Amino acid sequence: MTTTEKNNQKSDFKQAATTYFKGVKTEWSKVSWPTRKQVVVETGIVLVVVTFFTLVVYFMDIIFKALLGLIK
Repeated sequence: MTTTEKNNQKSDFKQAATTYFKGVKTEWSKVSWPTRKQVVVETGIVLVVVTFFTLVVYFMDIIFKALLGLIK
């Protein structure tokens, strides 16, 4: 590989990388970011739902363990 070919490869890579990051910047500006309040509210909802289902599974475990304990 000659020096000219290496320089062309470096130049092509640099141009491709520049084009890619310009595209990323353009798409990034199109993102509709949620407000802080929306993030806090939705995080709270997720925590409540996860806690609820965790408790449901926990109590089901206790009930099934008690029922299986009745079997001799």
